[in-house]
Formats: sequence, C-alpha cells, structure tokens
Amino acid sequence: MTTTFRAWQVEKQTDASGTATHTASVSHLTDDDLMDGDVTLDVSWSSINYKDGLALMGKPGVVRTWPLIPGIDAVGTVTATESDRFQVGDEVLMNGAGLGESHHGGLAERARVDSASLVRVPESLGAKRAAAIGTAGFTAMLSVLAVERHGVSPGDGPVLVTGAAGGVGSIVIAVLARLGFEVVASTGRVDSQGDYLRRLGASTVIDRAELSDAGKPLQSQKYPAVVDAVGSTTLVNALAQLTYGGIATACGLAQGADLPGTMMPFILRGVTLAGINSVDAPLSRREEAWARLATDLNTDLLDELTTRIALADARDAADQILQGKLHGRTVVDVRA
Repeated sequence: MTTTFRAWQVEKQTDASGTATHTASVSHLTDDDLMDGDVTLDVSWSSINYKDGLALMGKPGVVRTWPLIPGIDAVGTVTATESDRFQVGDEVLMNGAGLGESHHGGLAERARVDSASLVRVPESLGAKRAAAIGTAGFTAMLSVLAVERHGVSPGDGPVLVTGAAGGVGSIVIAVLARLGFEVVASTGRVDSQGDYLRRLGASTVIDRAELSDAGKPLQSQKYPAVVDAVGSTTLVNALAQLTYGGIATACGLAQGADLPGTMMPFILRGVTLAGINSVDAPLSRREEAWARLATDLNTDLLDELTTRIALADARDAADQILQGKLHGRTVVDVRA
C-alpha cells in the first residue's frame, strides 16, 4: 500500500534568460518520493531554524538539490528499519546530517534517513521538547562541551554569548546558567528581549553595538570563553576581549562570514578559536550532546521559550526568522 503524506517542497524554475527562482509549497507526496536511507519515520515534529528560513523563502545557499523537502530537524517514530540499532516503534531524532540541504528533511509527515546520524529521543525530554531543542540546542551543547573541554569553569569569569536571543544563544544561556556560569548576553534587541534573556539566566545584557564595529586588535581581557553565533567583526572583538588562554566557539554567520581581524590575540594571548559543525558531527558526539541536554537543560525554561505552529504556517515563521523577529525556538507540529 502506498503511503501519501504532506510535505513542504522547494522547487527551482529557470526562465528563458537562465534566471532561476525557488518556490516552496505544501505538496502531497508518497514514499516513492523519499530518498535513500535505512530507517523510515512517521515524523511528528520539526522546527524552524535560520537555514529553514532561507530554504522556504527561496534564498540561495542551503538547498543543494531540487525538488527538496526542507527542515534540518526531524523527530518521529520508526516505521521500518534495516538498522540493527533501531526497532519499529522507537522514537528518534536527527539534526543536520544533510537534512533540508541535500537530503529530504523534516518538514513532512514522513522521512527516510541514514541511521548513522540517528539518535534516540531521551525519555526525559520527549518528542516535542527534542524538536524544540533541535539543531539550535544541539549546536548550543556542542559549543558548551567545547568550552568545558578547554578547561573553562564557572569560577574563571563571565562567558559572553553573542546572538543571544536566537535559538542557539537562548539554549547556551540556559545551559551555562544552570551549570553555574555567569553569562553576559549580547543582543540587538536589549529593550524587547532583555527581560527574556535574564529569565534564561543571563547576568548582564549588552547591546550588540558594543561589538559590531571595528575595534582594537587587543582589548581589555574580560571573558575566559565566548560562544559566538554572529561572526565577522563581532567575533573579532570577542577574540580581542578573551583572557589569556581563553576560547571562542564559532557556529554562526549572522553578521557575516568574514573574519576581519589580526593574529595578535592568538599569538600574544594564546587564545583558541574552535569551529562548531553540527551538520557532520559523529554519532558519538551526537549521543554525548543529547545525553547532556537531557540533564543540563531546564525543561521548564525550554517550554517557556518554545512556540508551536502547524505545518502550513512554516513559511510565515521562516519569513519572521529571516527578519530577526523570532526569539527562542519554534516547533512545527507536522500533523497539525
């Protein structure tokens, strides 16, 4: 029997002049439209991330094959498996690993995926919270783990979080605060999001303008660690404010992909810049991060920063995230 399901689908059209346009719409597909994989899921939840915003709004840089189901997060129940790691009925999740970029993603009622990057949903979280955490929270925890591996502890001083009101920043703040760190949150929305960030656990909220313009290559040493989701001049200034031997993790490009700085912080202060790649993270790192999320994230706070929408509303949310109007996490109930 053929299974029919709803899915967002991004398509590319090229006119006579060679100009390409991307469109996205909800389509009715069948399992024959799914890509290769050894595990098939009934998807229950997905989420809206910046990459999903780009894909759904027809922006370049994310979708690599057409037509494609977007959605870099998928949470659901196994309905068929060729993997000995999973059984029918298991509740599982996947973040990144090509979903919504080169492989059909989670903004659909069905998915077929490669089990090599598939993780069981922690029982203490459940499916909706796992989707709320999603790639943003997974990336956030990878960043926290990198800070810990560098040897930074709460007694070393405050940790700076840039892009603080976004999905990554929100969960980084919540996790760091629960672990006992003092957190300084940088945002362009101090007036509207300051109380929200302090509720998550930020001790201090600063305007991103303090970091967004070019500054001196070496500045006052303030932070043993920085978790950056912005890039460009903001990251350069953050590096210049690290204490001796400090670390900055980099996972985003909200301000830009450039790094217009110098080698001086690296040579004169021995700082480290650690890239965070959630897309290609190995299974062992995925399982470690999700185990820590299940214990180190305040689920009451997670629920507070989560907004639920129906599948049909995904494009409206995509438009809002590209405009910087969303904060926290937006989950998609793909069955609604």
